[in-house]
Amino acid sequence: MPVTLVIPGIQNYGEVFTRRWVVEVLLDLTGYTADRDLGSLRLVEPSCGSGAFLGPIVERLIASTQSYEREFSSLGDAIRAYDLQAEHVAVSRALCRDLLIAAGAPGSTAEALAEKWIDHADFLLHEVSGSAADVVIGNPPYIRYDDLSDDLAARYRSTWPTMRGRGDIFVGFIERSLRLLKPSGKVGFICADRWMRNQYGADLRELVARDYAVEHIWTMHDVDAFERSVSAYPAITVLGNHAQASAVVADTTSEFGAASAHALVKAVQDGGFEEFVGKGVKAHRLPHWFDGGELWPTGSPARLALIEYLNDNFGPLHDPDTQTKVSIGVATGADKVYVIQDPTVVESDRVLPLAMRRDLMSGTFEWQGNYLINPWAEDGSLVSLADYPQMAAYLSNHPVLRERFVAKKDPGSWYRTIDKVQSSLTGKSKLLLQDMKTTIHPVLETGGYYPHHNLYYVISDAWDMEVLGGILLSQIAQAFIEAYCVRMRGGTLRFQAQYLKRIRVPKPDKIDADIEQALRGAFRTRDTNAATQAAAAAYGIDLKEYDLMPHGGGVDAT
Repeated sequence: MPVTLVIPGIQNYGEVFTRRWVVEVLLDLTGYTADRDLGSLRLVEPSCGSGAFLGPIVERLIASTQSYEREFSSLGDAIRAYDLQAEHVAVSRALCRDLLIAAGAPGSTAEALAEKWIDHADFLLHEVSGSAADVVIGNPPYIRYDDLSDDLAARYRSTWPTMRGRGDIFVGFIERSLRLLKPSGKVGFICADRWMRNQYGADLRELVARDYAVEHIWTMHDVDAFERSVSAYPAITVLGNHAQASAVVADTTSEFGAASAHALVKAVQDGGFEEFVGKGVKAHRLPHWFDGGELWPTGSPARLALIEYLNDNFGPLHDPDTQTKVSIGVATGADKVYVIQDPTVVESDRVLPLAMRRDLMSGTFEWQGNYLINPWAEDGSLVSLADYPQMAAYLSNHPVLRERFVAKKDPGSWYRTIDKVQSSLTGKSKLLLQDMKTTIHPVLETGGYYPHHNLYYVISDAWDMEVLGGILLSQIAQAFIEAYCVRMRGGTLRFQAQYLKRIRVPKPDKIDADIEQALRGAFRTRDTNAATQAAAAAYGIDLKEYDLMPHGGGVDAT
């Protein structure tokens, strides 16, 4: 039995066990099939857990060994698997041993192979022995960097440079796996796809785009891919060590399962494959993938062609040239203290009317009466509590404020909100958008309110805000968000600043007056179809060409 391996600073091991059919699909897509001489290949499983992948892997290896009349004793280099937990190593070794013995391998041979195949080690730090890999496959652990000790996080980051920002440990697993590959080798993972559409994945995206190839990305956020329910935003992701060619993308629903997945595998193996529609899935072959470390969009070929055209011909919404800014409202760190409905609890010049999510629900701005206690002066400094005894007394009655990280970091500023308040923002006309909705939902606030952190806002010195609102209400703007953002369970989209900033828009002074009026009218009546038609005219595009024909009655549902 192995000695227990202690990894200081890991509070959980991120284990989420994969369903058999997902394992089979990944083995098929990476070419680890029993009709090949698998004994001549080398497969690496970076985080084997209790053997969800190893069981099917060894079954295929046994079938291939028997077909090619190999000796079991020749398979010592066929597999390398790793896990941090001793009990997982023991279970996986027993699984492999029992499968080999059941297939006719001598007990001593089976025991030796299982012992050699599976290491009790940290894949990110352990020296991987032997030759490069033909296939790296598995379900890497989900562990946020914040859950690691500072020392361990620093060791990981110094070893695997794509591990940046506030990301997840699986980024390092992908990098190391890619660097293990032989020419034409493949990595096949079921893992979160957030690295494709978040800043912390930029270096990994750049590495893949520069040195490797995307072969498959099957988005499976609502699919029951694991043995227990988790909100992991998973995708079947297959990457190859070769020049980029075409790539297969698939969008799935909760109805996607084993039968549809195996039918799709069969379809994509046909050299003439272009498109597949099955139960719970639509898949397409794209002629190319995307360059560099920019966020990777996803969608049908028509939608991706739209994104490519607009990226090439129009500027971003967030644009210093038009003095148009996209940002998020104020984070206080203690909303129960700073957000009030009785403005008399502090001095009158220490409160600002606060715009919140509920103010937007009707499609027009209807203030619900919330205020923000503002401890900031107009020059960006904290006001002195001595000058505001009423506010000082109120805030002092809430000891929770001193327990916040920002307060402990600077005890003299214990009463600050996390974000500074820019008082000049209050009077500006703003388009407000809430995070986490199924459709884009811009609402005009004409001035007088400060946005809360659950809202994103757009301000501009160049745009008529109703005209811009019409563009943002359109399915063209929606297509940008759908292409780039992290989609949550149930189809909910994240309308974060990093995605909103990417929306391409025409120059405000280049839009015809009649089109401006149509956009303005569509925004006022919340008519998404009319907004889409008018926006298409402003962009000079054919909606049908880009799979954007309006549907239904078109009035925005709030």
